[in-house]
Amino acid sequence: MPDVKLSPTTLVLTLGAALIIGLFGWLTFGPAPAAPPPPKLSQEGRAYLPSLKLDNVHMQAAESYVNSRLVEILGDITNGGTRTVKLAEVICVFRDYNGQEVARERAIVIGGRQGSLPPGQKREFRLPFDTIPPTWNQAMPTLVIAQIQFE
Repeated sequence: MPDVKLSPTTLVLTLGAALIIGLFGWLTFGPAPAAPPPPKLSQEGRAYLPSLKLDNVHMQAAESYVNSRLVEILGDITNGGTRTVKLAEVICVFRDYNGQEVARERAIVIGGRQGSLPPGQKREFRLPFDTIPPTWNQAMPTLVIAQIQFE
């Protein structure tokens, strides 16, 4: 086996390149930072839950333009309380035929582009989903109000 001698410059450049490639690989493929936990329903929001009512909730599905399935949850939400709701989010829990959870999606039913919902008012909502696993049982997901914010 021949004896290979490396100059100090070649050695430094080789080690530097290996370090840069290793650092790039770690930053690109290394551990992802943990997502912050979603906001929790406050005590104030929990007390207001009976004032928000979901009605006429139903589901429809359609094929999208890119041959994927779009499932929509449609319905109405009524603010029967005395406060203006700035934001309300629901968690939609999709299950398989054995009742096991296969997807959990968070969606806004009050807020965003539609704005706040004053007391005594009713509004339609539409929640589109296009990433539900094929193991989903095609039944209506469980909807749970997960966050309420007031003006």
